[in-house]
Amino acid sequence: MPAPILQVEGLTVDFLSDGDPVRAVDDVSFHVARGETLVILGESGSGKSVSTSTLMGLVDCPPGHIVSGRCLFDGQELARLDEDKRRALNGRRIAMIFQDPLASLNPVYTVGRQIEEVYRSHGEGRGDLRSRILDLMRRVGIPEPEQRVDHYPHQFSGGQRQRIMIAIAIALKPDILIADEPTTALDVSVQAQILDLLRDLQRETGMALIMITHDLEVAASMADRIIVMNSGKVVEAGPARDVFETPQHAYTRKLIAALPHGEAADAGHKRSRERAEEVLLKVEGLGKDYVLSSGAFAGKSVFKAVEDVGFHLCKGETLGIVGESGSGKSSVARMLMRLNEPTSGKAIFAGQNIFDLTGKDLMAFRRRVQMVFQDPYGSMNPRMSVRSIISEPWQIHGDILPRARWRDRVVELLELVGLKAEHEGRYIHQFSGGQRQRIAIARALASEPELIICDEAVSALDVSIQAQVIDLLADLRNRLGLSYIFITHDLPIVRHFADRILVMKQGRIVEENETTALFATPLHDYTRTLLNAVPLPKWQTRRETA
Repeated sequence: MPAPILQVEGLTVDFLSDGDPVRAVDDVSFHVARGETLVILGESGSGKSVSTSTLMGLVDCPPGHIVSGRCLFDGQELARLDEDKRRALNGRRIAMIFQDPLASLNPVYTVGRQIEEVYRSHGEGRGDLRSRILDLMRRVGIPEPEQRVDHYPHQFSGGQRQRIMIAIAIALKPDILIADEPTTALDVSVQAQILDLLRDLQRETGMALIMITHDLEVAASMADRIIVMNSGKVVEAGPARDVFETPQHAYTRKLIAALPHGEAADAGHKRSRERAEEVLLKVEGLGKDYVLSSGAFAGKSVFKAVEDVGFHLCKGETLGIVGESGSGKSSVARMLMRLNEPTSGKAIFAGQNIFDLTGKDLMAFRRRVQMVFQDPYGSMNPRMSVRSIISEPWQIHGDILPRARWRDRVVELLELVGLKAEHEGRYIHQFSGGQRQRIAIARALASEPELIICDEAVSALDVSIQAQVIDLLADLRNRLGLSYIFITHDLPIVRHFADRILVMKQGRIVEENETTALFATPLHDYTRTLLNAVPLPKWQTRRETA
């Protein structure tokens, strides 16, 4: 093995609090060599990001406090560098890609100016700088860079913004690139493009790559070596294939067991085929148009977000809807909930056209159909206690439950979704992401619905929390006879949970089939593209898994 370019030894980091200090990183050691990919794997709160932010000097002290340990880069002790030396190092020799590119890019500067800033801040502003910037944008796959260089971050898609962040990070050809959850919020095909780009850049420049992720599939497809972190500690480390195929620590085994794949996914939480095929919802010719204008004196154009969509859902069935961002999945869900009005089509639920309902009839429909959104924190009032959030539907629909029963029913619902009675008095900010999503599910159940629409309800959760929420939804379906429309871009999850799948592209359904059949013999080129974009372990090929 080549000598490490970076070596971390016994790193311990505390964060000050009102009580005792919180230990975020506890005696962590790792190393990485040139040309090597080290993946730091673990769930939210495991200390992954703090460990690498310390390398970049990005941990605020206070409240952070480096208790002990050494971080050696090319023989230099990073903690002993003064501010000028640190600034010269960051960006030039060690660079970082952050999880949320929109929050990391300055919204008031063009992307070209932000790339230019890297060169100028390191004294590289001489010569034809604009030409270098355009070449860099082409290298990371930004189309029409001559025009896009003068655009602002909000004018790019999520995948393109991540490419801009990569362009900024690699501008000066660093020795180490740290990628902190670079693909978490991206569609599977865009994720594949970003991972391919990182591999290509590594082959060209020989840089070391440290990737932080909680996505096991991404970790297996990228890593040469893996360290697994839990509660601030390294619980397992070794070559990637060894960690995945023969995990030694119970926590690693739990993570890998939570990942649905292959035959286990096909035999997942499917309903029994013996159940009655009574149609609960039938959608025909659903369409949504948006009129776009380029300015006061420009002509108008029509954008078809959803076009001629039709499907049905049986009682007790789970229907998955998959596709990339912009494919129309969420638009369909919002129209079914009457959050957006359709341009055309009809949706018959229990014999009534949803789009004709008004007044009391619409209120009664919304009691029978509930929605769980992607971001539970954004969909619940942070000023309301959990008790108030869950009981709010009973205030709106006065015939569901007498007030004297409210508190007992709140406790019942909390326990039903795996939480505790004492949680009812707390507020949303006091819970983890997975717990917030459980509260959102409890609120949806409060109105005793027949159908729950889940819009990317587990996409931002850790793999073990995803598994817990999916298990919960499946258990509720079996116990309460619920039906689901499950919208996602995560193919392994939908394979594990859905009975049938619709594949959407550019507002249209391009394929519909039973889940097992769709994964075994996809008929449409776009479906095959999505399935082929799912990351494979570095030591496998598509042929081996066919």
